[in-house]
Amino acid sequence: MKSLSFKQKLSLVYLCLVPLIVMAIAFGIGHVSYKIYLPVWIVNACLMISAAWNLGGYQLSSNNREIKRQVATALLLFTPWLLFSIFAGMGPPPATLQGWVNTAAEQQIRYTILIAAGIIFALGSALLKVKLQAAGENIYSAMASAAINLALPLFIINMAFWGYYLTDTFRVFIQLGVAKRPDWYEPVKSLFYVISIAEVLLIYLSTVLFAVSLKVTGLFNPVACRYYIVFGLVGIILVVFPPTWPEPFGTAGFLVAIPAIPFVMPYLIGVHLLKQTKAN
Repeated sequence: MKSLSFKQKLSLVYLCLVPLIVMAIAFGIGHVSYKIYLPVWIVNACLMISAAWNLGGYQLSSNNREIKRQVATALLLFTPWLLFSIFAGMGPPPATLQGWVNTAAEQQIRYTILIAAGIIFALGSALLKVKLQAAGENIYSAMASAAINLALPLFIINMAFWGYYLTDTFRVFIQLGVAKRPDWYEPVKSLFYVISIAEVLLIYLSTVLFAVSLKVTGLFNPVACRYYIVFGLVGIILVVFPPTWPEPFGTAGFLVAIPAIPFVMPYLIGVHLLKQTKAN
């Protein structure tokens, strides 16, 4: 394999740091005006696209069908966090009903982005399954794809619930000045808590299974695969911890259940796939 050029190494470092930087800004600074975060997001998106192109995205125009498919797979796995980087400026969702209603449009945009990202991720995963099966691994890749097929409808329903159903419900609560939540509110909230746990757990499970498949086929370095496997297993374990558990388990369970977090490892798999095309 050809070694990475300085430009490609810089691109790789930048892309790997994006999720960490986005989370640090989102939780460290919180919500800022869209007049600030939107231009910053556009600049970052351009930088990410440029870095992905330098790293291996330019091979999308290759005459080699296998290389083109690998780049397409990588870019589809990469795109969700390209979209999620806008959350750095949006910050976490508001903690109060009034705050949610005041930023209703932003919350609907947030969850629409998550829905779009989930669909793109599923498409990328389908191509990854094809690549792995072409390399001779049919068991783990098939189970990983099945896990995603189960997770995606739950993910879309959950994101639509948070972005649209709850937004309209909170508007009604504010308009009517409801001091006490209706009897149906807590059971519905409990239902969607279970849905949220199920879809996140399935995405982590798919990460573990894909990582095992990548290791079996030898497409990725075994050490890198172990990191993906460990991250996925930790996510599976922590996400089932209820928020009422003692610290740090409650907070850890909350963090790994944030909708964008399970997409970190698939994103890094996409970046790794881009890096692998450098030899061609």
